[in-house]
Parts: sequence; structure tokens; C-alpha cells
Amino acid sequence: MFNSPDYPKSLEESKFESWLEEGRESKLSYTHLLIIWSELDNEYKPVYVESRDAIKKYEKFGESIGQESLVAAYDLYSESRIE
Repeated sequence: MFNSPDYPKSLEESKFESWLEEGRESKLSYTHLLIIWSELDNEYKPVYVESRDAIKKYEKFGESIGQESLVAAYDLYSESRIE
């Protein structure tokens, strides 16, 4: 997943699936999984949020620090990608 010139490393499907499962099993009421690309670590990281509004907040925060960028957002339960 996400294998492109912008993100030189691909994300393994099994890792993505495990992140979805972790988010669903959390005792916190997460509803969305954000896939973040970290320039410092040169890898993808999961971020779980409780609402769609938090996606917009994270997107702005990521732009301001310039070291992490939001690659994609997914609904944890339907697994659909959010545009």
C-alpha cells in the first residue's frame, strides 16, 4: 500500500490490518485510523482518533511541523477510506 515517489516505502497489508484491529479493540472510543508518514523515522505510523473533526486538526498539525504528513484516513469499522 502507498508505494509512490512521495512515500518510497510501501506499507504491508498485514500491518495495516493489525492497526485496524488494534483500533477496534481499544477501550477508548476510536472511530478512525490515520496513516501518517514520518520523515524522521522514514516509516508509516498509526494514529487513532475519536471523530472526523480530529482528522482535520491532525492534518493542520502535521502541516505545521513538516516532519509528518497525513497519508490516508480510514473508518475503523467499515474500513472505507475517507477523502
